[in-house]
Amino acid sequence: MKKTGCNKIKMLCGLFYTLCLLQVLGISVYQNQKDEEEEETNKVDDAIAFVSSSMVEEQPKIAITFDDGPSSQCTGRLLDGLKERNVKATFFLIGENAKENPELVKRLDEEGHLIGNHTYHHVEITKVSDEEAKKEILDTNKVITSITGKSVEYMRPPFGLWQRNLEMEIEVLPVMWTIDPLDWTTENVDEIVNKVVTEAEENDIILLHDCYDSSVDAALRIIDILQKKGFEFVTVDQLIMN
Repeated sequence: MKKTGCNKIKMLCGLFYTLCLLQVLGISVYQNQKDEEEEETNKVDDAIAFVSSSMVEEQPKIAITFDDGPSSQCTGRLLDGLKERNVKATFFLIGENAKENPELVKRLDEEGHLIGNHTYHHVEITKVSDEEAKKEILDTNKVITSITGKSVEYMRPPFGLWQRNLEMEIEVLPVMWTIDPLDWTTENVDEIVNKVVTEAEENDIILLHDCYDSSVDAALRIIDILQKKGFEFVTVDQLIMN
């Protein structure tokens, strides 16, 4: 009887030990699973944080353009202001003005601005023959290329009037505008500035002229205001190719 009683006690102790062991193992397994889940969660959180930190919000882009130059009186001062603000602009040059101011054309190119064509004599293309229109454009291209060594890919037809059939004969892309403050009609800088900054939106193309002091003053103020609003100034080819 004593031996039987001892055996029962041993069995009970063994059973108790087994239960305790299973419980410990169960807790251990549960803890390991919990740790693994937490580790996976942390990995996901870290990945999300990394992606978020890597994503930089892109600034809205806008282009500022200048017609009728280069001007010996105004363009140099404008270029100084653009350089100070680290802004690249687009200049549509009149051929005869470019020929008279090769040093300014060269500076435009060297400082990273985009140079386009604005005809040789600022003619309304739709009011001349196809041959004369082609000559106006090609002669201007020749002047610019002879100074910069680069081909001209873009043009702005005076008054925004264009002959589509010319696109088949001349390899230039016409570029118009979305904001025109009519700066050539006024010397009121505030008026020009307000007209532009109240209308400016992403991907707009601003039309100004670099042959008037008031337009240069307005342009630099416009850039200051729009940069503070978060706009990034780019050349028109960057907008078109975007």
